[in-house]
Amino acid sequence: MVRDIHEILSEYWGFESFRPMQENIIRSVLEGNDTLALLPTGGGKSICFQVPAMAKEGLCIVVTPLIALMKDQVQNLKDRGIKAVALNHGLSRLEIDIALDNCIYGNDFKFLYLSPERLQTELLRTRLPKMKVNLLAVDEAHCISQWGYDFRPPYLKIAEIREFFPQVPVLALTATATPQVVDDIQEKLLFRKKNLFQKSFERKNLAYVVQEEEAKLGRLLRICKKVPGTGIVYVRNRKRTREIAEYLKKNKIKADYYHAGLTPQERDLKQNSWMKEKIRVMVATNAFGMGIDKPNVRFVVHVDLPDSPEAYFQEAGRAGRDDEKAYGVTLYNKADLIDLEQNHERSYPPIEFIKKVYNCLGNFFQVPVGGGRDQTFTFVLNEFAENFNLEATQTFNALKFLEKEGFLILSDALLNPSRAFFSINREELYRFQITTPSYDNFIKVMLRSYPGILSGFVKINESDIAKRVFISREELIKRLNYLKQLNIIQYEPQNDNPTITLVEERIAIDHLRITPEVYHRQKKFSLDRLNAMKSYVENNNQCRSVLLLAYFGEHGGTPCGHCDFCIERKKTGLTKEETDKLVDEIRHLLLQHPMNTPDLLLALAGSLPERETLLMIRWLVDNGKIKIQSDSSKLEWIR
Repeated sequence: MVRDIHEILSEYWGFESFRPMQENIIRSVLEGNDTLALLPTGGGKSICFQVPAMAKEGLCIVVTPLIALMKDQVQNLKDRGIKAVALNHGLSRLEIDIALDNCIYGNDFKFLYLSPERLQTELLRTRLPKMKVNLLAVDEAHCISQWGYDFRPPYLKIAEIREFFPQVPVLALTATATPQVVDDIQEKLLFRKKNLFQKSFERKNLAYVVQEEEAKLGRLLRICKKVPGTGIVYVRNRKRTREIAEYLKKNKIKADYYHAGLTPQERDLKQNSWMKEKIRVMVATNAFGMGIDKPNVRFVVHVDLPDSPEAYFQEAGRAGRDDEKAYGVTLYNKADLIDLEQNHERSYPPIEFIKKVYNCLGNFFQVPVGGGRDQTFTFVLNEFAENFNLEATQTFNALKFLEKEGFLILSDALLNPSRAFFSINREELYRFQITTPSYDNFIKVMLRSYPGILSGFVKINESDIAKRVFISREELIKRLNYLKQLNIIQYEPQNDNPTITLVEERIAIDHLRITPEVYHRQKKFSLDRLNAMKSYVENNNQCRSVLLLAYFGEHGGTPCGHCDFCIERKKTGLTKEETDKLVDEIRHLLLQHPMNTPDLLLALAGSLPERETLLMIRWLVDNGKIKIQSDSSKLEWIR
């Protein structure tokens, strides 16, 4: 029996109607069709798999690489009274066992969230056939394509689990994909037939602006003061988030900073302050924004350039989701373009160095060849690099490459809260309380404080429990560890260190294969996207929106009328055809030899009225296509 999707939407989400295209996607899935949904940032992708999963009996498996988003979505579902569980890398083997048992035997569990790396584990693959699955949802599906901007080899393994559920449809979702990536997603996920639902990438309310600027902070301050409402400022490194936030605060802008190095508590506090508009401007790395649904963001400013148009489009697209006027502003200078190229080179260390780092890693963790599969180790980069006399940044990039190749998984320094679970039944626990009265009150407090602790792992706060039983935190931890030794409670203390999980057994260095063809192909794809980003910011002859739409396969778009190029062109009063013709004539004349303005106007006489011609010359000077010679004041075309 299939429930009415509108009833589900109203009951659990409180909406009376779907957003454009959501209902079509949902009905396609309910008809059993493999479906690719290409919806821009803020288009409501999660509803597209959550509603059909709720409409049918069984469990929806959701594959996503975004651990933070995974946790947020699971919590949001729980808040709506929907049972969901996430398998992230902070869980112990026992916690994973319990979660999987709940998905197999707990009829009311509706969603299992996991990373693509988790799909490769033997533990999961032996349990999957026992689950009653109604849908396989693949989020961030562009990661499956080698032409995608965030290709991840573990995604290629997703199609393998389809053999467990041959009749179950796949719903692939992404916000950014070129036509090449669209085809590749459907091929790699073994779609029975091509089936694409695509909402246009055009954002009519979003004005794209690019400004070449040396004094970026001054320009940023003027933007913050001129454009009312909340905003996001993106930078590339953590230190700059704090520095720029402090600069804005000194200039009476309510600002804060955000990056992945903060604890979850700090991130939640900052994010909530921004969502509630206690903070107006958040200065952040790209760790901020994923999964945040704040419709009234009025501006997104990139102080540093992203690596690709896909990343830029997704980040800038967080502005103006309420369909009201908003701005996506990029500030850059020539040094940024050089930095972008250098960052690209650093991201691809030599193959021999990557192999060396892999071998050192095995020695560091004391893992023998053939061992280590699915093992997780605490990892401190600087300690590791110093131990083997490796350069830290180059080592990090080597580890990222090894992660992309599917050898390991890196975690951020996420603070995993302490967790506990009474692993004996209520009767056995009661007998222990009778025979060990010194623990009776302690156990009662645990049961009262955490009602679900008898059926599964729950997050606990040692300091809070210690206050309630009037003992020190250290004494409480001793008691928990004592009960753990007796197998009465399973206790997993918090861990605030980054970790590395080995996905495969350790390979002998002589047999480690990093194919040069694959390495160089990935490097070239990355460089192509970087060059597309450079072309976007250096563009002076086309509407920004049309340029972005063409990159994503939407050709023939009409000029938006409100990007920086369109506004400048309006000042001349010329059509695009007239503008292109005039620019070509000016370029042709100045490439022959420099000319002063009167001579150039004379040479162009008869083409267009002098006023429009003069405005175009000024615009070309302002946009760096023409320079004025310092010794003669003649105009020279910059080659």
